[in-house]
Amino acid sequence: MSQHIEFMYDFCSPNAYLAHKALSGLKPRPKSGIVFQPVLLSLVFKLTNNQNPFQAYSENRQKTSYLTHDLHRFARRRGLSFHMSPHFPLNTKFAMRGASFAQGKSWESKYIDAVFDAIWVHGQKIDDLNVLTDVLQEHELPVRKIRDAMTDPEIKQRVKDETKAAVRRGVFGVPTLFWGSEMFFGKNSLGNLELEIKQSI
Repeated sequence: MSQHIEFMYDFCSPNAYLAHKALSGLKPRPKSGIVFQPVLLSLVFKLTNNQNPFQAYSENRQKTSYLTHDLHRFARRRGLSFHMSPHFPLNTKFAMRGASFAQGKSWESKYIDAVFDAIWVHGQKIDDLNVLTDVLQEHELPVRKIRDAMTDPEIKQRVKDETKAAVRRGVFGVPTLFWGSEMFFGKNSLGNLELEIKQSI
């Protein structure tokens, strides 16, 4: 039976951005591809008594300095564009509702790339709906439908329900990836994911 990678993400995470970019170079890449699952990181943290590592270690300059260095090193070694957002941390609830609405649509990947790049390449403040709208227009995405989805109570509830379902599977942060029943947390776990895929296909 063919398998796919499940990629659980929130646009607010620089590690999720880098993992998303690095996935394109994954070898072997499963034929059935990647399924993107948006989750609300703030709700994940609330449900798991967890928090943003930059906040958790805010008084430990050595730790926060290393975390920042690791982000830039990961990007540099893979030739990825990356800039720490000047607006970090961001509220991505509207962008994540848009991501939920985008699931399975022909422009889903385009939407994900556009929002991730807006934050982590161009430093845009996408929790400002006017800025986010400009990003959607720039990439010729269906702006009106996406904007409507961002305020749709059903979409809002769906994102929450899918986040809670992810937590029940063991998710405590992002990026989290699944290959079958195996869970891999963080951008630095991609090597182990590759090994797991090689052993199973």
